[in-house]
Amino acid sequence: MKRLIAHRGMSSLAPENTLAAFSLCKEHGITWFECDVDILEDGTVIVSHDDTLDRCTDKSGKLCRISKEDLADIDAGSWFADEFIGERLPTIQQLIKLANEQELNLNIEIKSCAASAALSYQLIENLIVALEDLNPERELIVSSFNHLVLSEFKRRSPQTSVACLFESHTLWDDWNATIEWCQADYIHPEDKGLTREMVQKFKDAGVKVNVWTVNDLARANQLFNWGVDGICTDIAHKFPSKYKQK
Repeated sequence: MKRLIAHRGMSSLAPENTLAAFSLCKEHGITWFECDVDILEDGTVIVSHDDTLDRCTDKSGKLCRISKEDLADIDAGSWFADEFIGERLPTIQQLIKLANEQELNLNIEIKSCAASAALSYQLIENLIVALEDLNPERELIVSSFNHLVLSEFKRRSPQTSVACLFESHTLWDDWNATIEWCQADYIHPEDKGLTREMVQKFKDAGVKVNVWTVNDLARANQLFNWGVDGICTDIAHKFPSKYKQK
């Protein structure tokens, strides 16, 4: 079955990276979602794409300057629609609980901590501890653009499948050495500029391919015909039934 991954959850229907967005996956026949994790000042692992609150909440400031008790006063939904007023930024524990209950599979992207390497180490460590509560039947991919962080995560959690993320302009000829260094099972290239020949090179190297972020049905069809394993999309609900779980 073609893998459809809901980018930051069902982010066209609910505020991105919230429990509301992840909860909508199942009713639309989507079994995979992508999310981003970062870390707060007190070591709490939180689901957020940005390292600041400014874009997707009613507050401003850096995540690494707040703690878990601040979350109750931060609204992560009212910017999107009235029905999501009061939606909170989820912790990794809340995310895992939801994935277990709704039988969803996860692609967790580790964000690069601009504040310090020490926080990145703590993020890796606390994420690994939290993932111990993920039901063994759930499928999991951990990815990152920061291949140093990804390599360290894989060293500490060798049983977890990992994916090297690449933007088009960083997908140099040494991609295969980076994959080998990180012991990655997957490559996650940007859709922009991706060719059939590049996909074939990835597949010939024995690497699985999930492409981001594909919001055009014809392009998704083309990529699947080229042999990619999955695509990450903001519009999973618009895909026809052949891509979805019955």
